[in-house]
Amino acid sequence: MSSSYGENIHLTIFGQSHSAAIGMTLEGMPAGCKIDFKELSEFLKRRAPGQNSYSTPRKEADEPEFLCGVKNGVTCGTPITAIIRNTDTRSGDYSELETLPRPGHADYTAMVKFGDARDYAGGGHFSGRLTAPLCIAGGIIIQQLQKMGISVISRIASIGDVSDVGELTGSTAKKSFPVVSDDQGEKMIKKINEVRADGDSVGGVIECAVMGLPAGIGDPMFDGMENRISKAVFAVPAVKGIEFGVGFGGAYLRGSENNDEFDIRDGKIITTTNNCGGILGGITNGMPLTFKVAIKPTPSIAKPMKSVDMVHGVQKELVTKGRHDPCIVPRAVACIEAAAAIAVYDAWLERQKQIAHIKNKS
Repeated sequence: MSSSYGENIHLTIFGQSHSAAIGMTLEGMPAGCKIDFKELSEFLKRRAPGQNSYSTPRKEADEPEFLCGVKNGVTCGTPITAIIRNTDTRSGDYSELETLPRPGHADYTAMVKFGDARDYAGGGHFSGRLTAPLCIAGGIIIQQLQKMGISVISRIASIGDVSDVGELTGSTAKKSFPVVSDDQGEKMIKKINEVRADGDSVGGVIECAVMGLPAGIGDPMFDGMENRISKAVFAVPAVKGIEFGVGFGGAYLRGSENNDEFDIRDGKIITTTNNCGGILGGITNGMPLTFKVAIKPTPSIAKPMKSVDMVHGVQKELVTKGRHDPCIVPRAVACIEAAAAIAVYDAWLERQKQIAHIKNKS
């Protein structure tokens, strides 16, 4: 099972939704990086369950315990391992799922791949619960990027058919509902509550931007910035699509409309538009790196769904038990920021190696 990411940093995520703990090991962080644990805690709270009326009622403190790699709040240069203990599990809610896979979940594919050895309670290793350790790693890296003048910002672009208005130009992290327009945010919350009352769920779109990146980070072909970010972002289970810059909208433009023309401003090369999302040929061009991700509706809903009893080979009705979000999008915002930060930092470290190699040759 591939639960690791990175070349210059190496992140491994472990645990299951209802195991004693979940956690991560992060290798490759330089020694001497100071970690603000209060800031990290605030970042993790943005992803944590039970924070508002439209989230799952499952309560988890999501306070990480650092087992190694950090001393007096500073990285040691050795692997960093942190865990979060699972304290509010109800595995009995999932006993039926041993033979009855839930539509929209990974139950069936996990059954095919791992057989009876799988842990199906709460979705096991496939659960969105595993984004908590992703956010530990991402939260640490975001702090290091900020010291380099690089920031990762995001917003909810839409929930169902309700879209945010205005441009993403600054952080929405301090907002209880991360949108540019608070009026549109209220409409989104109303939409979430409507689908909850109907026993259903709704998805949406998250927009993310990495600001302050210099030109020259990334590579062509398989290690381009789009590739790196996509691989990290798809570690968030609810993600079903991604586009960079104008993305699929570019398919409906002419070249004269889609091309970003160059100019020079304060001695720096810029583009007058940013349809490419700050990436050309897999390499950053110095403009904001922008992308959007599609988040599917939470598959666990109160409505009856059809499944198949894997023992008797007959179709059977299933009503999902447990505690679930009617919309996972608000909690996924921090996860997307974390994934982007991890990918960007890994690519930035690769660029530093390339620069050092060029200097050594000269």
